[in-house]
Parts: sequence; structure tokens; C-alpha cells
Amino acid sequence: MSLRQVISAAALVLSVGVLGCGSDNGAGNPDSEVSLAQATAPLSGAPPELEAVRREANQLLGGGADAFGERLKELRGTPVVVNKWASWCGPCRFEFPFFQSQAFEHGADIAFLGIDSNDSVEAAERFLEELPLPYPSYLDPDQEIAKEFLDNATREFPATGFYDADGELAYLHLGGYPDEETLAADVDRYAGEAG
Repeated sequence: MSLRQVISAAALVLSVGVLGCGSDNGAGNPDSEVSLAQATAPLSGAPPELEAVRREANQLLGGGADAFGERLKELRGTPVVVNKWASWCGPCRFEFPFFQSQAFEHGADIAFLGIDSNDSVEAAERFLEELPLPYPSYLDPDQEIAKEFLDNATREFPATGFYDADGELAYLHLGGYPDEETLAADVDRYAGEAG
């Protein structure tokens, strides 16, 4: 093997390690943007369905695909951002502060929901203690929700779906967001007023 091939192989291994999921820490940026008290503070002055989302902030909800589908029906008329994550996913941990921030900025106009897929309840609870969310996540241990509502995005962690106000999946972003600006651009494009 030439030196060039060795360098290329090493770069490939490094990029897979940085981009792939598989550890609790391998992504940097573990700092929460909000405290638990901030994440669970009531949202006032928003439509009732968005206030209801905030009342369940940082909770893990059961009910599977049926409950998730019912929540999407309740949110018709409001754009929805759905983030699939798992406690063992490094890129999920990396992007969580971006979702915290965007949910705070747009929480009165856009619904944010999480899907905790292929994970244990105990690990997910520990994860949410470190990185509390101002919206709830639905438990999805067998990825039924991801199959039905995120266009069968079961292999990708994380994955983010953007539903328009008509309840249609407008865009699916596979993989983690590299920075908040990229997420904010997608939120504006696919879930904003023009979305």
C-alpha cells in the first residue's frame, strides 16, 4: 500500500468515526443550552396545541405510532419538526443544543417533537437529564414510528422530518446537523411561514 493509500484509508476511518453513531461522547458539543427548569417552563401566549406540547417537555411518551399519529393530527395547521434520536448516538448529542435553541426560538409557532428510537428508557432518561428538551419525545424501541412517519428512516441516526401545516412530510434530513445555522435554515425553509 502506498503512503497516499494509507493516508486516504486513515482519513476514511477518521471521518466514519466522527460522523457515525455508537458512543455517548464521540461528538463534542455536549453542553446543554438550557436547564431543566427552562425546558419545562410553561409556554404562554401560544396556540393551545403548542402550549400542550410544552407541558410535556422533556418527557418520554408511550403509545407508539398510534399516539404519535394522533399528536400529528392534533397539530394540523401548525408546522412540525420531528427529530429522531438515541442516547447512544454521538451526532444526536452534538445536535441536541441546536434543537433546544430552535425550539425556544420558534416554540410559539412551530411544534417540535422527538422520537427516541432503538434505545432503552433508562439511557434515554439519563440523556434527557443532561440535555433537557422543551418538547416531548415518543418512545420508539422498535422504530415503528420512524418507519411510518419518517419515510422508513430506520438506519439513520439522527434523522429530522419537517411536516408542513397540512400534516405532510415536506422534507427529511438524514444524519446530524453540523451547526445550528444549518438547522435554522431548514426550519425556516420547511417549517416557517413559507414552509
